[in-house]
Amino acid sequence: MLLLGLLAIVAPLALGAPECFHEVNRLKEAYAYKFNIANMNEIQYMEDLESIIDYELEKTDGCSDPNYIEYDQTADMLIGGNFRAMACKVTYCPRTGKEIVSYAVQTTIIQFYTHYYSILLLRLKMSNFGFFSWGSQPKPQPLGADTSFNSSSVVPKTPKTPSMITNDHDRRKQISVRGIAQVENVSNIKKAFNRHLHFSIIKDRNVATDRDYYFALANTVRDHLVSRWIRTQQHYYDKDPKRVYYLSLEFYMGRTLSNTMMNLGIQATVDEALYQLGLDIEELQEIEEDAGLGNGGLGRLAACFLDSMATLGIPAYGYGLRYEYGIFKQLIRDGWQIEEPDDWLRFGNPWEKARPEYMLPVNFYGKVVKEEGKSKWIDTQVVFAMPYDTPVPGYKNNIVNTLRLWSAKAENHFHLKFFNDGDYVQAVMDRNLSENITRVLYPNDNMFLGKELRLKQQYFLVAATLQDIIRRFKSSIYGNREAVRINFDTFPDKVAIQLNDTHPSIGIPELIRLFVDVEGLSWDQAWDICIKTYAYTNHTLLPEALERWPVSLMQNLLPRHLEIIYEINQKFMNTISDRFPGDFDRMRRMSIVEEADQFGEKRINMAHLCIVASHAINGVAALHSDLLKSSTFRDFYEFYPDRFQNKTNGITPRRWLLLSNPSLADLIVEKIGESWITNLDELQKLKEYANDPGFLDSIRRVKLENKQQVAQWLSDEYNVSVNAASLFDVHVKRIHEYKRQLLNILHVIALYNRIKENPNIDMVKRTVLYGGKAAPGYHMAKQIIRLITAVAEQVNNDAIVGDRLKVIFLENYRVSMAEKIIPAADLSEQISTAGTEASGTGNMKFMLNGALTIGTLDGANVEMAEEMGDDNIFIFGMNVEEVEALQKRGYSSQEFINKSPVLKQIIEQIDGGMFTPEDPTQLQDLSNMLRHHDRFMVCADFDAFIEAQDKVAATFRDQEKWSRMALYNIASTGKFSTDRTIAEYAREIWGIDQFESSLPAPYENEKSE
Repeated sequence: MLLLGLLAIVAPLALGAPECFHEVNRLKEAYAYKFNIANMNEIQYMEDLESIIDYELEKTDGCSDPNYIEYDQTADMLIGGNFRAMACKVTYCPRTGKEIVSYAVQTTIIQFYTHYYSILLLRLKMSNFGFFSWGSQPKPQPLGADTSFNSSSVVPKTPKTPSMITNDHDRRKQISVRGIAQVENVSNIKKAFNRHLHFSIIKDRNVATDRDYYFALANTVRDHLVSRWIRTQQHYYDKDPKRVYYLSLEFYMGRTLSNTMMNLGIQATVDEALYQLGLDIEELQEIEEDAGLGNGGLGRLAACFLDSMATLGIPAYGYGLRYEYGIFKQLIRDGWQIEEPDDWLRFGNPWEKARPEYMLPVNFYGKVVKEEGKSKWIDTQVVFAMPYDTPVPGYKNNIVNTLRLWSAKAENHFHLKFFNDGDYVQAVMDRNLSENITRVLYPNDNMFLGKELRLKQQYFLVAATLQDIIRRFKSSIYGNREAVRINFDTFPDKVAIQLNDTHPSIGIPELIRLFVDVEGLSWDQAWDICIKTYAYTNHTLLPEALERWPVSLMQNLLPRHLEIIYEINQKFMNTISDRFPGDFDRMRRMSIVEEADQFGEKRINMAHLCIVASHAINGVAALHSDLLKSSTFRDFYEFYPDRFQNKTNGITPRRWLLLSNPSLADLIVEKIGESWITNLDELQKLKEYANDPGFLDSIRRVKLENKQQVAQWLSDEYNVSVNAASLFDVHVKRIHEYKRQLLNILHVIALYNRIKENPNIDMVKRTVLYGGKAAPGYHMAKQIIRLITAVAEQVNNDAIVGDRLKVIFLENYRVSMAEKIIPAADLSEQISTAGTEASGTGNMKFMLNGALTIGTLDGANVEMAEEMGDDNIFIFGMNVEEVEALQKRGYSSQEFINKSPVLKQIIEQIDGGMFTPEDPTQLQDLSNMLRHHDRFMVCADFDAFIEAQDKVAATFRDQEKWSRMALYNIASTGKFSTDRTIAEYAREIWGIDQFESSLPAPYENEKSE
């Protein structure tokens, strides 16, 4: 667009339009404003481009014979992105008298230079900056000027004025030559948008709201998915490959619109179409609700896995629950977290499609009776599972997989007792109770609580899903609802089921029940199929987070399943006894049914059930997998050594770099091309530029631009002014003691104390950002949030501190906010106690976006350090062995407090109410915990953390060294792509060696979109 604008400015020199001379300087000023360049004469390549254009114009002999085209066509080509040299003024055709514009320079000349000047292709709309004087050109039609429907209508609302655009820092973004919009497709998008606004939303432009425009846009984009989605499913039925079913109680999808446009390759086209319609695509994207169907890392990992499975062409289905209320909306009031329901479906969800024809019954309660020696589950209560399908597109490969979410629906008839008694209201209320199963997502506090509703949710998911899987296995012909396969011997050859943690583990006895009770298979055949079909991923090392269901609860809710679990356990105990005769202690440790606790309650250990009934068990980082084998599941590893594997987690580079950080993505593309988007190992090539001052400077420029945008956003949202040149120190994740946000805020207090003790101290300016939600019932986590907000209030309003230190707690942190914050981070806090974090994926997102990591040797940090080199990460604190040795010796936090005057002072300040003077005792639970119950060894690692943070500050002063370290972080991220993770799952667990990399486009004579 910038080239186009320059051509439009310079062409009139040959056409006798001297009033356009000044436009080049005006454009240069805008460019200087965009990149904060003080002296616009520094833009040397601007003059180079002008010379090229001047030379080409001279070759046309002063444009003595210009071509003429009608205005309407020209306007479409101009805004649509065709590279033509346009005049600044509308003139009249000497032959016809029609209003026209002239063009002179050939398209091919401009295309030759587009790559060299791709960095100049700024998203600066020329008309918004007043670069064109259209003379008698028709004005864009204002909102409400025409209430009749016209598919070719131009503008549904008035475009923004130049001042509105230039004053909004968020609206200035870069678009690369990779996304040039074609005129034909822009026109089609406009027509589809207006059609949906009229026929789907049933509004005209006189009354349509921004939300209406968002839904019209979402439906327009979804149109591009539908044919691909149908063709993908047809292809799977035609080829009958082995299908993967990923079962997870959480899918933290975030927003869908922008990710879908990117994966379909229509982002630039839609952007241009909306601009022509007078709409701002970024404003419409902000309207979309986050699909917050997850608590954090586990749910977000599942979403990244779906993206990679579609991009790799793996026939896969995600199965989860359609919670009406996702993870709660977090508000900070008077410094405390309060929770509000996240009613994310209140305006509807344009991406889902209900499938009532596949609604399935799910049974609860009842009793088990014996008939002819076989068990029969009777007198149950039935709830129906309604599926809602969401498309999951791969990246530019025409493959669209499916995420199927189940919603609970009541039976269609009333409970006869209440109905006959005339209690109609009670009958209706009973229906609502049954639908509560999928009403709300359970918040995760890493503390297992045996709630009946949670078990209901888990069984509801697997009962509906397994019926659906068996139906699909039987009906292997597309469109055929009747059973084709009746022999289940090939079931493991066509079905792979991955359990995302133990949440779906009740599916193991459910599959046995379906095979034995419904399909008539023998126990041995059913058990053999079960083991070959299931695989289990463990996500936690914390003992209190492992699921152990009370036997009494399961007896009441799922009596037949408890019976099956007892039989599985009895056969397993027999096997252990045969192999280790007389080792009753081993049998006790490995039993699925645990002995009665102090309350006399026996429990079912679901992790043990998963290990016994799965052919593969994996951890999610090398260290995590080693700890599973050496500690958590040591007995099981000795018994089943071949079943244990490691699959280090990853992230999708499409969402977490290409989408969230387009400026950095374009910079990388300029250097090494686009292949890294689907092969992240290609980023290794960037290491060749580690000593290139120009490239390192470009990395700094991109980071500064991202930080400036976030700084403006922080000022708008939190009324806190931060220095964009300061070190952005970011700690965003669920609030939990083991993640040690407390350790981080103690460091902030130490910095604050330094400033107060020496107001003239020379220190690196630092902006510390926290984000994350505490489980509603997690008292200590909420205390940590209150400490952060209390410190922030004091620090941010202290005139002595000024802009040297700022602290902000980001309210309601979520996926869409992460996409804004992560690209702006300088430092990533990954400081969990060694041996507590399974993997972490936030650490990988920061690494990919050029943030340096300060962290312990925990989770995936270990492998990150191996990939990038120890010189490019700030490692501190105890490792796993040292933590275990200290625990065995007997850890006393007071010992470390007494040895550290800085830490002792801070704890006394918290205890004395320095940060909460209105209630000095408000945070004493934290100070007491640090002194007497410091389970996660904050005090033990404090001094090492302070020392490492001082090293961070010293390194940040050397910006060239910092940028080089950032480059090594970016270039070393290849291992941490979910494309790699999923490919390993496919080959080593699911038994899928060949992937369908792409499918043909769903139309003939395929054209670029």
